Amino acid sequence: MIGDITETKRCPAKDPVDLFRSGRVVKICAPMVRYSKLAFRTLVRKYSCDLCYTPMIVAADFVRSAKARDSEFTTNKGDNPLIVQFAAKEAQVLCDAARIVCPFADGIDLNCGCPQRWAMAEGYGACLINKPELVRDMVRHVRNQIDNPRFSVSIKIRIHEDLKRTVDLCQKAEATGVSWITVHGRNVEERHQPVHYDAIKVIKESTSIPIVANGDIKTLKDAENVHHLTGADGIMVARGLLANPAMFAGYEETPLKCIQDWVNIALEHGTPFTCFHHHLMYMMERITSKQEKKVFNVLSSTSAVLDYLNDHYGV
Repeated sequence: MIGDITETKRCPAKDPVDLFRSGRVVKICAPMVRYSKLAFRTLVRKYSCDLCYTPMIVAADFVRSAKARDSEFTTNKGDNPLIVQFAAKEAQVLCDAARIVCPFADGIDLNCGCPQRWAMAEGYGACLINKPELVRDMVRHVRNQIDNPRFSVSIKIRIHEDLKRTVDLCQKAEATGVSWITVHGRNVEERHQPVHYDAIKVIKESTSIPIVANGDIKTLKDAENVHHLTGADGIMVARGLLANPAMFAGYEETPLKCIQDWVNIALEHGTPFTCFHHHLMYMMERITSKQEKKVFNVLSSTSAVLDYLNDHYGV
């Protein structure tokens, strides 16, 4: 909530681009609707996650409505480095949103990859990969209007069928001063098809800014393999971290310590029950039997969940 975080206003620790200059692969928690909120970001940061994104926020609503700001964006002093991801289609609206979060975050990301129909119909998300001039204009406006030179401006994209168009988009964005580009290696129509890591490699070789690879990375070994396949400077993970928030620390499945940490963090942050429960359902997917899932997944209160975890796992 903006009202609350004014008290914890912080100078960003450092330019997030410095992470990419460290010589090691940057481990990133993806923007996930409903899930990559403050409590979950706090958890993955305990387990070797270098950089976290907020869920996608519609910039126009965020600028227009204090209620939207309070519900969509919460942070604290330990929540850094932090990238706020916006859906936008107008340069000034994106700038206004960036200006609001600038004191509380380390950068913004423009969503050019969301393939959901509602987003595309509104002119947001993946339809922007077909409008390189508009993307360039939005990046340029933010660059010109935000005084802090350490504040990053990045974009997250999907690829075109014709990869030349994607390379062109990335090169135009680079020329405008984009900090890095995250590439989900699928086109707009693809959902569960194999990720085109070869396309990410071509994009990496065609640009000189950091490139982040995204898509179907479920273990630390996967992350290492994708880095070697693509040459990407960073690895962004969504579902893999939901299933195992300790993934980047090298755990094959969610350790009980991580489940205990989640319980403590979620209760401390006042996480709504549905979100608290859903995260646990994801985390326990690999460590519970079918029968246990049937019981656990229908629990309907925080106290019932806490009793279950205590009785079955000593958490």
